[in-house]
This record gives sequence, C-alpha cells and structure tokens, in this order.
Amino acid sequence: MPSRVLISAGEASGDLYAGALVDALKKQAPDIEFFGCAGPNMRRAGVRQVVDSASLSVVGLVEVVTHLPRIHREYRKLVDAARAERPDAAILTDSPDFHLRLAKQLKRLGIPVVYLVAPQVWAWRKGRLPLMRRLIDKLLCIFPFEEAFFAKHGIDAQYIGHPLTRLLRPPTARIEMRRELGVRPDETLIALLPGSRKGEIARHLPFLKDAAQRIAGVRHPAPRFVLALPPGINIKERFSGSSIQIMEGRTWGVLACADLALAASGTVTIEAALLGTPMVTFYRVNRLSWLMGKLLVRVPFYSMVNLIAGRRIVPELIQGEMTGERLAGEALRLLDDPEAIETMRRDLRTVAANLSGKDDPMEVAASVVRKFLKEEFVHVS
Repeated sequence: MPSRVLISAGEASGDLYAGALVDALKKQAPDIEFFGCAGPNMRRAGVRQVVDSASLSVVGLVEVVTHLPRIHREYRKLVDAARAERPDAAILTDSPDFHLRLAKQLKRLGIPVVYLVAPQVWAWRKGRLPLMRRLIDKLLCIFPFEEAFFAKHGIDAQYIGHPLTRLLRPPTARIEMRRELGVRPDETLIALLPGSRKGEIARHLPFLKDAAQRIAGVRHPAPRFVLALPPGINIKERFSGSSIQIMEGRTWGVLACADLALAASGTVTIEAALLGTPMVTFYRVNRLSWLMGKLLVRVPFYSMVNLIAGRRIVPELIQGEMTGERLAGEALRLLDDPEAIETMRRDLRTVAANLSGKDDPMEVAASVVRKFLKEEFVHVS
C-alpha cells in the first residue's frame, strides 16, 4: 500500500512551502498520497483538498474571533478525514493556533507529526513549549537561531534553511519587468506591499496610498508606484484615477525591479531581503489586538529581517507609527541618501547568506518525512 500523508497549511507562504515539500517528496517517493488543508500551490502539486487554506488566513488576536465558527468547522473536517483515512504521518505548516490544536487530535490517533515552520514561541507565548514537546515528533526550522532555542527546551528540532532561498526566482528579468510596467530604466520605482491577507490589506492600503501621494508631491520627477497584490484581491475601484499601478500575483517580479519597497512585516520582507531590495517595513492590527500583543511579545524588533541581522537594518513603523507621513518620510530619507541605500543592500546580502544552506531545504525536509514514513511502516509491520 502506498504511504498516505495528511498535509496542512493555513496561509499563502505555508501553501508555497508545503507545495514545494510535496514536489520534493514525490521526486523521492512518487507513490505517496497527500490530502489535507491545501492552497493553490499544494493543489497544483497533487494534494487532495479536504479544506481550502484560504479559509484559515486570519491575523490578529481580536480579528480572528469573528471567524472562529468557520475555522472550527474546517478543523472538524480535517480531524474527521484523519480519523477516516489514518495517514502514516502528518505535516503541519506554520499557523500554530490552528495546527497545534489539530496536532493534539492527530497524536491521539497515533499519527506522527512533522511540523514545518516553527511557531515563533521565542517571541511570544512561550507557554506553548511543553505542548509542542508533547505533540511534535520533528520540528523543521527555517531560521538559523531556532534549532538551538528549541533543543534547549527538549524539542527535536532541525534547521533546514529557508525555503525561499531556493524557491524565490523572479519569473521576469528586471529590465523586462520594468518594460512591462512601462517604467523607464532611469525612473524610480517604489513597490507597495500591503500583505497577503484581506484584512491586513484593507488596514494598510489607506496609509500606503497617502504615503505615495506625499512622496509624489515633493519628489520630482515623481517616482512610479506599483501595488503588488496576491491573486483574487479586488480593490481596483479604490484606485480609480490614481497614479498607482496594480499588479496581481507578480510580487517577486515587482520586488526584483523596484528601487525601494514599502513592505508589510512578514514573509515579503524576507523575499525583499533575498532579492536585495531596500525597504521600509510596517504593520497595523486592531487596537485591542495591539494592546494585548504588547503584553505578550518579547522581541527587540518586529521585522524578521532585523531579528536575523541582530540589529536594526531596515526601518520599522509599527501600529501608531505607521502613518502615511512617516512612511513617506522614511522612503524619502532613503531615496535621498544613496549611501544609506547601499549600506542597506549590503546588510540584506548578509541576511540572505545567513538564510542559505548548502542543501535544498525542501529536499532536507522530504528526507526527514520519509524517515518517519519508514519508521511507521516498520512499526506497523
């Protein structure tokens, strides 16, 4: 009988990584069957969808409350599928609020759990560590400082490298992308990156639009602005008559040809770092989520780029500091200072080097999963 694996991802980046892992596993063991919570990349790789990962993509301590009934329904679907199909192993990707709860049910069913992309308990909610120790058989870390942290807390963790170091390949050369956008080689291009979830995009867009207007009002000739969105986000009516160009599903290409990015804190900042694009980072959540989060989060920086560097190499404008005026001010400061831009590019190259390993992270992860599948086969036999 072929091996059967439950695989689950709860947002766009997790779907990208999990899809790449399925591809790597199929190269090593073509007969493995996959089912679970899937997005477009996982479906493309051949995962049979039980739940659509888009239904779980919510951020914020307060924002998630209104979505709980739907999320619970999707959770029950996955648990029922696991009980009915009894997979040989489960791969859970990021989204710890959902996946740690799911892992508890999987362990009760005797299903080994491999966790891809470690919950960021080194930043907040360290109380989860004992639960992770009980539920996770193997933790695959994508940031270099995580393996030692989790090992210290008795969790079997392995640093595999960041998947984006191998996955991130702009589909179009810089000069070709600029030509497609109608941007001359000598024009300044600023990428606007409000995030991947509908809620965060809605929160960030007014400030990005304000920042673009402020920058265009004082810098001559005015820069070109491209708003990079995930596929399926319909906000064109908000920008009718605006000088901001909209591109869907082309984030990597836009980032690669931009002179500067205004980027929501998250995976896109890692993408910008790997592409060497200077950036100003930002983030806003519901006010109550922010007040609650401040009591829980214990990190010197909010941007993962700065955390990996161990110092502030890119500006961070978080919550109340994220205004159109502040965004524009930081952008103009960098655009007017070529030396600061070059220093940032150099620092970003160091961050990119720290995230890269000699082996393909997904090949390493696939080998780990196959080891669990072999052990399960021996145990059952």
